[in-house]
Amino acid sequence: MADSSPPKTLNFNVGVLGHVDSGKTSLARALSSTASTAAFDKNPQSKERGITLDLGFSAFTVPLPEHLKKSCGDRQYDSLQFTLVDCPGHASLIRTIIGGAQIIDLMMLVVDVVKGMQTQTAECLLIGQLTCSHMIVILNKTDLLPTDKRQAAVDKMTKRMHKTLENTRFKGCAIIAVAAKPGGPEFPETDEPQGITELIDLLKAQAFFPHRDPSGSLLMAVDHCFSIRGQGTVITGTILQGSLCVNDTVEIPALKVTRKVKSVQMFRKPVPSAMQGDRVGVCVTQFDPKLLERGVVCTPGSLQTLFAAIISVQKIEYYRGALSSRAKFHITVGHETVMARISFFNRVLPRNENGDCSPTSQEKSANLFSFDWEFHHLDEFLTCGRGEPQQWALLEFERPVTCPPLCLVIGSRLDSDIHGNTCRLAFHGQLLEGFEDKNYTETALPRLKISKDKQKEGAVERVTDDYTVIGRNLFKKETNLQLFVGLKVTLSTGETGSIEGGFGQSGKIKIRIPEGLKEETKQHLSSSSKKKGKGGAKNESSKLEETKPDAQPVTIHLNFKRYIYDPQKKMVQS
Repeated sequence: MADSSPPKTLNFNVGVLGHVDSGKTSLARALSSTASTAAFDKNPQSKERGITLDLGFSAFTVPLPEHLKKSCGDRQYDSLQFTLVDCPGHASLIRTIIGGAQIIDLMMLVVDVVKGMQTQTAECLLIGQLTCSHMIVILNKTDLLPTDKRQAAVDKMTKRMHKTLENTRFKGCAIIAVAAKPGGPEFPETDEPQGITELIDLLKAQAFFPHRDPSGSLLMAVDHCFSIRGQGTVITGTILQGSLCVNDTVEIPALKVTRKVKSVQMFRKPVPSAMQGDRVGVCVTQFDPKLLERGVVCTPGSLQTLFAAIISVQKIEYYRGALSSRAKFHITVGHETVMARISFFNRVLPRNENGDCSPTSQEKSANLFSFDWEFHHLDEFLTCGRGEPQQWALLEFERPVTCPPLCLVIGSRLDSDIHGNTCRLAFHGQLLEGFEDKNYTETALPRLKISKDKQKEGAVERVTDDYTVIGRNLFKKETNLQLFVGLKVTLSTGETGSIEGGFGQSGKIKIRIPEGLKEETKQHLSSSSKKKGKGGAKNESSKLEETKPDAQPVTIHLNFKRYIYDPQKKMVQS
């Protein structure tokens, strides 16, 4: 009996990234036979200016290649659908590119063969390195090269691109030359695109069976929303995780509303369900499409809305600026970009039996974090010659963001000059802990043990007996000295003691030396007080400074740490 089950199509998402005006949209148009609702610059502004302002989606389908039939296992597919995600090349729209890059299986980096690598090409390459493991480089606009020198120019650019990619995860990737729109956008559609058939063959050869898991909660990246009269509102997007069926209830977390799924379509064909990796249109009723242009849809209650977060951090090596605590960056998290203030910290490692303080192999994972650990505040991200030490950061968002747990985080300086030849992507990491309470500074941050080292230095003014000295210049007159009572201090002559309390009204302190002062210390202090000569206590500080080197004042050193988020602001000594 013949199998009556409907043909199944495997969806494979290909990101089309590159510098503005490198011909990405022309390439997607040349490749695609079936266009989705969001394809090919629906935005009238894009049409006028000839550049893509939004993520565009289009697709074409081919018979399932032989090598994929083997890797599909029990899941029988008849065809392979390439969904092209056309990401905008314009530098100011990098937040859209980052959103698009998170839903792709393979990236096509489009390079103008005449101009080569440009600033935004490099930024797209960096985003690809963070979000994707497979890439093809397309050298476009070969029709602009003189016919007699064309092959030599293509060979030269191919060689240059291989060299550029040598130290990236895309070393040795395939490079192919095409002319997606001979003559440019203004030219009539008469000339056939060149190299497209070869590119389709290359895409088929490079396609792999992507990780697809229908289990877990639904997360769908939404890129477009519109209404159909008499039917409802259609939300289109890509399913990032989980699955979706007709009659399911889904949440639009940004608006705190839930809606029932009336129908599901994949490239205009109705389907009963869809899963991770699929590109779908989902019809819901009683929802105003103007309320949602880009965002996420999920299983009700599955996403967090965060006011702050802890992330692992790695600096992007091409970013030239320093990463300073208290600075503000554009943070792309999930599918939102929001300003946040950042504070960096690293771990204070406990010593083992050998006296070493290196982390265990399990603890070395930058994506591990525990509130039980002790951390140290950093004024800026530490960069070392060979591999940075493990570092984390606290992000405090200017407005709450909705995102899945453990998602990718990218920090950028999108306010930098877009025409400047500088990388605006600053760091990346993974979201490890999120704070959903608006009052997180009182409820959650006190659990975070980040300390700052503090040092104070003063001088011994005089000895009162063998076990007690009076110190000055360690504190200001208005300091509450009670906070420091009991803290240990060290004299420059080697004795250790503790602060017993204040002495008089001018911020002086009484220090108890339990082991007693050394004989030479007493002599040193008595000789320096004698050298003051007449005038005794008058102008003490200036007189002390005038004494000879052998009568330098005995200094007092106080070292302690304070936990930044401790509401009691206690001083701690190890």
